[in-house]
Amino acid sequence: MTVTLSRLKNGIRVITENMPHLKTASIGIWADVGARYEKKEQNGVSHLLEHMAFKGTKRRTARAIAEEIEAVGGHLNAYTSRDHTTYYARVMKEDVPLAADILADILQNSLFDQKELAREQDVILQEVGQVNDTPDDIIFDKLQETAFPDQPLGRSILGTEESIRNFTPGLIRSYMNTHYRGSSMVVAAAGNVSHGDIVSLIETAFADLPAERVRAFEPARFGGGECRIEKQLEQLHLSLGFASIPYTDPDYYALQVFSTVLGGGMSSRLFQEIRENRGLAYSVYSFTSSHADTGLFGIYAGTDPEQAGALMPVIAEEMKKLADRADEAEVARARAQLRAGLLMSLESSTSRIEQLGRQMLIFDRPLAIGEMIEKVDAIDVRAVQQVAARTLSGDLAVASVGQSAALAPFETIKGLFAI
Repeated sequence: MTVTLSRLKNGIRVITENMPHLKTASIGIWADVGARYEKKEQNGVSHLLEHMAFKGTKRRTARAIAEEIEAVGGHLNAYTSRDHTTYYARVMKEDVPLAADILADILQNSLFDQKELAREQDVILQEVGQVNDTPDDIIFDKLQETAFPDQPLGRSILGTEESIRNFTPGLIRSYMNTHYRGSSMVVAAAGNVSHGDIVSLIETAFADLPAERVRAFEPARFGGGECRIEKQLEQLHLSLGFASIPYTDPDYYALQVFSTVLGGGMSSRLFQEIRENRGLAYSVYSFTSSHADTGLFGIYAGTDPEQAGALMPVIAEEMKKLADRADEAEVARARAQLRAGLLMSLESSTSRIEQLGRQMLIFDRPLAIGEMIEKVDAIDVRAVQQVAARTLSGDLAVASVGQSAALAPFETIKGLFAI
């Protein structure tokens, strides 16, 4: 399998990985713009634009877009994050030209019809309502908002009812014209593909796309503090967020190993101590999210409201114990989990374009699987202890949804994690 990179005249980066043993291929387009690029009054426009791209172009109706890709057994989808927006398709190898043409069409020729916009605004408001009705979804939005208050990085990707209702076709079109430029886009393809063929397709399909775009987002400021949403629920949903590191930080891979040891699976410390040994939660795990200038290390737990007071000290104790002493066997086990995840990704063309697209946006180069495995394997016990201590020394955000009467005050919780 060979990774090949080309840079087109208008700035588009085209990266492919030939996987000749497959009969299928995946192709995607990564736009270097997401929710953190939005002004307050634009909150949710990146996500709405992603939806509207599928609602009709100068060449295709919304129905035609769906029918053309499904007529060849393909799959077409998109998603929006805080950092970027992605549109991708998976098809049989002979149908890659069709997939590329549809993707290019929706990203350059979308009509943003007013009637379609009104319908899609209703759909997204239903999506917002669904998230608000799902405690183990809304908890993460509330944690993000608490960690990064009054700034784009802390706002919901979906937007608010007010901002969604205020969007117009002209505003969406202007936002797209500003941010969807050649220098901010990556095309990634993997599977049974020819690099030269993909480059030719993209050169033709995006021949008129302007190159330059001003890349700017508001620098992140970790605020921290607490958010409690009182609801009569059977469980109390809790999430902790520590100020953490960007993806370019030297401790990035140590943080992944630390998170896996602490709360990355059934053998992790949190799962074993909190669920298996004490029965304090049904679900408990840790997670990381990194951005260009900051990051968040998080822990989620769903517990009986009456056990919340007992749960938090155990989480703090396990984190502090890991900062003091890590075991070689558990660190080796975590490295093996991460290594296996990287190697398993080689078996999926969709996983590969996801990796390649993100890597090009973040590092402007592909990272070889061997390079990443080497960095994971270099993480030892001492590195895990050091990054655990570094995490505990960061500022803290706490969010909860449910009945929180048994949960200690924020300052008390914060004191539990002090080292």
